[in-house]
Amino acid sequence: MEDKYAAFNMRKKQSETKVIVGGVIIAVGIILAMLGNMNGNALFIIGIIIGLGGFVFFGIGMAAFGTLKKNFKEQVLRPMFQEAIPDIKYEPTLGLAPQIVYSTDFLKVADRFHSEDHLSGQLDGVQFISSDVKLEERHVEHTKNGTRVYYVPYFIGRVFRFQFNKEFVGSLYVLESGSPMRRGYNKVKLESIDFNKKFKTFATEEITAFYILTPDIMEAIHNLERRHQGRIGLSFHGDYLYVAINNNRDTFEVQMFRKIDESMIKEFQQDLLVIKDFIMTLKLNNNLFKK
Repeated sequence: MEDKYAAFNMRKKQSETKVIVGGVIIAVGIILAMLGNMNGNALFIIGIIIGLGGFVFFGIGMAAFGTLKKNFKEQVLRPMFQEAIPDIKYEPTLGLAPQIVYSTDFLKVADRFHSEDHLSGQLDGVQFISSDVKLEERHVEHTKNGTRVYYVPYFIGRVFRFQFNKEFVGSLYVLESGSPMRRGYNKVKLESIDFNKKFKTFATEEITAFYILTPDIMEAIHNLERRHQGRIGLSFHGDYLYVAINNNRDTFEVQMFRKIDESMIKEFQQDLLVIKDFIMTLKLNNNLFKK
């Protein structure tokens, strides 16, 4: 495995070098073009030509780095994930469909949607799917120079869906921030003061909230929130539990200028085992909610 890391690190360094060199050439081209523009001489054209060459070199480096990341996920992460969770399927270039993400009922419809690193399978009898998700909102700014359109992300993180052993009546939401998208819910105050301070609980059927959110489950949700950075939201619909963690992180990504080593691999393993953490901590793998 170390030899495989070494090969990836060598390719990674080569692509990073192209990016750096391309960036330097671009900077030189810009400086020459500015000097030529001020002095009205041929340096302007020379600077433009050099700058374009820098962009080509930079683009080659970024493309090589993108290919490396894809190969790493397929050749290293996929078998590693299958070893950790035998029934798992990992598709790096695929993601959750928008309708599944919006089925959480607390993530609003985005103007620009992106999802990747799709995981699906079964662990201890519990079916799950998850992926990284990025949701962006379109903004329009009117200035004296014209109109500028830009996008602002409001969710960058992971979305999960787990299948329960039982279908519930109505819908239940436990949110660290925000509120449900749908109408017809009531805010519920639970017996735990600490839980009520940290989370807002909403339900279409109040009895469902007290049925699901037992003291043990409330403590489990608290523990999950402490262990996983970012704002967490949970919703229970039918026989599904949806979880979203807004942590401003892109999971399972090799980073430029950071060596691929055991510490990085350990982070990827921990990110994968978040699935196991939710299943075990919330006891989704037993008959707790079966009548």
